[in-house]
Amino acid sequence: MNATPMSSATVRHLYCVLGSGSLPYARLAFRSLFANAAEPLQLRLITDGEADRAAIEAALQATPNPAGHRWSVHAQAEIDDLAASGFAGLPHLQAFRFGHPCWRKITDPLLMAEPGQEMVILDPDLYFPNRFSFEPTPDRGILLMWQPPSCLLPDEVVRAAYAAGVKLAHHVDIGVAHARRNIDLAWLDWLVGRLGGRELPRMMHVEAIVWAALVMREGGGHLPPQHWHCWRNTQWKRVLLKLGVAGHTLLRADPFDRIKCFHGGGAAKWWVPTLVDLGRMPAPRDVAGHLPAVPLEELTPALYDGTQRLKRIARRLGYYRLMGR
Repeated sequence: MNATPMSSATVRHLYCVLGSGSLPYARLAFRSLFANAAEPLQLRLITDGEADRAAIEAALQATPNPAGHRWSVHAQAEIDDLAASGFAGLPHLQAFRFGHPCWRKITDPLLMAEPGQEMVILDPDLYFPNRFSFEPTPDRGILLMWQPPSCLLPDEVVRAAYAAGVKLAHHVDIGVAHARRNIDLAWLDWLVGRLGGRELPRMMHVEAIVWAALVMREGGGHLPPQHWHCWRNTQWKRVLLKLGVAGHTLLRADPFDRIKCFHGGGAAKWWVPTLVDLGRMPAPRDVAGHLPAVPLEELTPALYDGTQRLKRIARRLGYYRLMGR
């Protein structure tokens, strides 16, 4: 753990779930976070076994940290002990932790945070290009990143939510999530059970379905996309990639000079380090202030069915075979 004294400003409580295999791009996430965060941070990194813990700890020790942000690395066995009491009587949440590793982004911060304490939950495939501060975490409700279109899948889990009368938010991206440790755990356990419980397919996207349900239940909104920017694999980018244009070249169209955070979901997370190594990122600047949150939009069953019809048409026409997903 880094134990350098920090300023007296309010400490922001951050969590990141990752394996050591994420380090080729996660190193840049942590380096840019430590270089550009204008607030003192307490970053808790949650991983799998002891080998992962040691590798991540070594990477953090080698990361410049001039502001003395605090960090610690925790293996799964340590959190298992917390779950025995923290999720007592909640069998679906107990089992959910042992599904896809991404699902622990939902469960494990809840086990580590104090009641009412904020939880700013980060993916490892982020990049912070400018000096910034995180948005205020609301006293109630959740803030998620915004990205069209919907990325909720698999279909059978989405439909299980609708069959249970659960509302889902549209445009959900889970690169960054703000919440507090006041989420209704009994309801969350019920939700996981209704979505499939132990039979849930071990796909990372299930995490987004749970967040989409949680934010509609708890309230909240989206982080302003002008500052919290998600990479989109749009049609023109797919065409250029097919024509042989390098991925890191495509990234130069993204607004790195005026955002707080870039979420490089999919292949883009591997291109950011290349762009940085080539010296083609704009010089960091101050991105001050907070923009209003974007209101939630419900992904109604009718709207969801419409998107699924378009996907079926695209599949029959061979679009996915030609262009990828």
